[in-house]
Amino acid sequence: MSLLVIAPLLIVLGTAVLTLALGRRPRVQRATSVAGAVGYAATVFGAVWAVVLAPTAPGAAAYQVGDWSAPFGITLVLDGLSAFMLTIAAGIGLASMLFSVRYVTPENQRVYYHPLFHLLLVGVTGAFLTGDLFNLFVWFEVMLIVSYVFVAFYGTSLATAASFRYLVMNVFGSALMLVAIGGLYATTGTLNMADMARRLATPAAYGIDPAAVVGLSALLLAVFALKAGLVPFQFWVPAAYTAAPPPITAMFAGVTKKVGMYAVVRLYFTVFAVTPVSVDVLGIAGSSPLAFLAPVLAAMGAASIVVGGFGAVGQNRLQGVFAYSSVGQVGFIAIAVAVAAAADPGGTLRGVAIAAALVFALHHALAKGLLFLSAAAVQDATGTDDLRKLGGVAGRSPVLSGAVFVGLLSLVGLPPLTGFFGKFLTFDAAVRGLASGSRTLSAVSLVALLLGAVLTILYTTRVWAGGFWGSETRAVETATVKPGQIAVIVALAAAVVLVGVGFDPVYRFAETAANAAVDSDAYVDVVGLHGGESA
Repeated sequence: MSLLVIAPLLIVLGTAVLTLALGRRPRVQRATSVAGAVGYAATVFGAVWAVVLAPTAPGAAAYQVGDWSAPFGITLVLDGLSAFMLTIAAGIGLASMLFSVRYVTPENQRVYYHPLFHLLLVGVTGAFLTGDLFNLFVWFEVMLIVSYVFVAFYGTSLATAASFRYLVMNVFGSALMLVAIGGLYATTGTLNMADMARRLATPAAYGIDPAAVVGLSALLLAVFALKAGLVPFQFWVPAAYTAAPPPITAMFAGVTKKVGMYAVVRLYFTVFAVTPVSVDVLGIAGSSPLAFLAPVLAAMGAASIVVGGFGAVGQNRLQGVFAYSSVGQVGFIAIAVAVAAAADPGGTLRGVAIAAALVFALHHALAKGLLFLSAAAVQDATGTDDLRKLGGVAGRSPVLSGAVFVGLLSLVGLPPLTGFFGKFLTFDAAVRGLASGSRTLSAVSLVALLLGAVLTILYTTRVWAGGFWGSETRAVETATVKPGQIAVIVALAAAVVLVGVGFDPVYRFAETAANAAVDSDAYVDVVGLHGGESA
């Protein structure tokens, strides 16, 4: 069973090496890259089913690299939370790769595009599976180094400037992350997450000062907010998203952004939440570092919704609209996590709110992947994604436009699409927070969510009315959308519909993931620190 944990990482790493070696044989390289993406998705789905979802599944499994037992060796853990996130990565990764071979020119695909694409997945996969803090930093760096290259991929002055800004901000973020990790090691005496959770549960027994953990966790929160593009660290998002190749932008929005939010949930709820320490921030008092997380993350989420929403309304390019929209949409996820942090640890709201955040993350990955790829298809066919030069795309390509319409309606939250459940559950968590005692935080969250919903309606209406409805413009009159691109886009649109129509098993999966996030004892057990199996 433990071999299933490392299998996705081995598949994607092997594909990266093979595609690099096949740089002089572009057709074979492309075929190998697609086969690797398919194999990665199949391996992830198989591992998730066998370890987490099957009726006889153990629920979680750990792999100790080199048979070095925890907490001394490198540990990889597949549980409900990491399984949910890996499933998103596998689905969006496969769609982005299939679109890449039909969109990116053969010259630009040669040598580096495919190895870099799979190395991006290597970093994402490692970050979701790692069981220790230092290797979380390592996998973040793998993901970010590849991202820098992709932002500067086309070599234009705007792409180079966007990549440089992205590089500078994340270099500072990485340095801050190392400082925080070093501080936590000095404070707790371990980097293994399960061992850290075990020690923090009884800090006096290990001579740990719990107050230091709150401060160091705040540094990590700033780093993860930067990676997720939350306000006030969102400045890199619009430029980077519009500079990178569109299939990579779909990966950025659908997958890499989620790594930051995953890290917040994993560390704060699985590791730091067990720390007995009195915290009082902005009138929210509690007995763990979650009392710090709740108001700070709620403020970031609310600000992200406002900045992203108004930014999207003011954009004229499709990719610009969707880039700013991603800033706003990740704010919905942050607010749900903040509500969970403010919830009573003995009640049900914490799990409900984390499940809402995960469902919204899934919706955002599918809808934004669909819309970014659709914007790329429109630009490839017409030569522009400027709303002022578009019009009548619905008449020229009704299949593509129908898929875009599904994505826009999902952003708005129309039932029975995936976005409806994501928004409904997020609003539901905030309303429950009002009744549970976190009135100020929940009230602010509700106002921000309502404003975000209105702004989403405004910019999605503008996109549809300005770019797809009405009479055909000159750019659209002679446009021909490539069938291969449409096939991928239609598949994502179908996923948006099917996940919504068959939502019950999806929600059960999200509940399983939420329970894994808050069950520190189970996480410690599966790693092998409570006498459980270590491999």
